[in-house]
Amino acid sequence: MGKQSHTVKELADLSGVSVRTLHYYDEIGLLVPDRSESGYRVYGREQVARLQAILAMRACALPLGEIRSLLSAADSDGKRALMAHLQRLQAQRNDVDEAMRRTREALSLMEGMEAMDDKNKFEELKLKSVETFEATYGQKARALYGDEAIDGANQKFLAMGEDAWNAKELLEKAIIAQLKVAMASGDPASAASRELAGMHTAWIQMHWADGTYSAKAHRGLAQGYLADDRFKAYYDSAAGEGATAFLVEALLANLSHL
Repeated sequence: MGKQSHTVKELADLSGVSVRTLHYYDEIGLLVPDRSESGYRVYGREQVARLQAILAMRACALPLGEIRSLLSAADSDGKRALMAHLQRLQAQRNDVDEAMRRTREALSLMEGMEAMDDKNKFEELKLKSVETFEATYGQKARALYGDEAIDGANQKFLAMGEDAWNAKELLEKAIIAQLKVAMASGDPASAASRELAGMHTAWIQMHWADGTYSAKAHRGLAQGYLADDRFKAYYDSAAGEGATAFLVEALLANLSHL
């Protein structure tokens, strides 16, 4: 069994960390020792284990501020902190990989369109949009609404003229602007929120096959936004944190009254 406690010099000799560094770790709250009756720093087993975690993280080039945040989590030790950190990095890498994939696809599409006339470019954009929708949301959408509804929506989208396409794009941008206005009101049932719900309804109807829209289906779609990180990322990044949740509240509060 190792020694129960160490003075600052003993720990410095044991770990290879300078006394000055240990004092600094104490000052910033990263490694706080106990105090003896005479006021000297004393490092017990818990602090020694924490220093080992700190040194392991430093060896991986993690900054001190991040190490302190990781180790300050409730009931967190070095191993659990690093595992949680690794999971966050993995999620970030997945997001970056997805962004890179979409960027490559966009570049490939642009390169393929360079020799096309404007009409063919527009048709290619619509076709790519349908392919992207099917790859990203198709399976879930078909499970919720059925093949007939999704096939009809795709056909309507592909038949859309350029003026209708431009109107759809403008309305999508206007919805984001209105969402910010409605959020500022703080009330999902406000006049601004009712306007938002009406605009979102018009936008949904532009996408869905004729005769398939209903307020009930729209509310179901809205509730699905909160369960899908892709929708949450879209609205929150465009209109601010909490935008997706507010949009859902506004739709649920107003769709039945439109």
